[in-house]
Amino acid sequence: MTLAQLRAFIAVAEHGGFTAAAEHIGMSQPAVSRAVTGLERELGAPLFVRHRDGIALTEAGRRALARARETLRSFDLIRAEVAAAAGQVTGMLRLASLPSATGTLMARPLRAFTDRYPQVQIRLFEGVDDDIRAWLSRGAAEIGVVTLPAPGLHTLHLSTHDMVAVLPAGHPLARRPDVRLADLAGQPFILSTAGCRPLIMGASQAAGVRLDIAYEAGGPAAILEMVAAGLGVSIVPTLGLPADLGAVTVRPLAPRMTRSLALAVPSLQDCAPAARAFLRQFEEEDR
Repeated sequence: MTLAQLRAFIAVAEHGGFTAAAEHIGMSQPAVSRAVTGLERELGAPLFVRHRDGIALTEAGRRALARARETLRSFDLIRAEVAAAAGQVTGMLRLASLPSATGTLMARPLRAFTDRYPQVQIRLFEGVDDDIRAWLSRGAAEIGVVTLPAPGLHTLHLSTHDMVAVLPAGHPLARRPDVRLADLAGQPFILSTAGCRPLIMGASQAAGVRLDIAYEAGGPAAILEMVAAGLGVSIVPTLGLPADLGAVTVRPLAPRMTRSLALAVPSLQDCAPAARAFLRQFEEEDR
């Protein structure tokens, strides 16, 4: 069993096929196929079910994938920790972010980090809150931007910002100075499937308001387009809202509702050196 075999296996599992995996890890497609076939032969069990529409992990493959990720992470940590002992920060930093936070909160710190630690390779990918927590849990990301509270994770506060009601231009509520949750009851409501969902549902339950959820959408951009089309009303964070809202009107909520974001790692003690350096940079900037 070799590290190349493990890397190929993980890439195929994560990218859904041999061709996509080959492009991602810089190997030829036949080489990836040989690596996975050799690993299956050595383990004595198929790791994937191959069919006309693609591939899927077998039960053995699912179990092996978790261990393969742990093995590669441990190997990468050996190199990074030895370099750190010599005063160098190297290795890979995989950062998972919410789409609304990437440009507004992460772009400048990432640039400052790459200038300070040019030997660190950064991989940035986006997802909703549940995706990011899952990636942190299984080691697919070292650091994630998550919505607070985040039990079980070590967090560093990033930002607190308002949640606002978004309404089609010309909607009767758009003429009011602010909007209560009770005002939204009975309106077709477009609910976020991302990190804001628990916040919105918790606030509505606390206020004794039943929202008429007509649609669900993954992010603020899709929600704003649906509101502009007159499909309903919604609540979104102010973070990342475009300057030109077009046919959408924004109104403050009464009482005020906020969302807090944080950088999160599964364990501060088990962080890779690059992840520790990234957190340390944020702490220094806050002082």
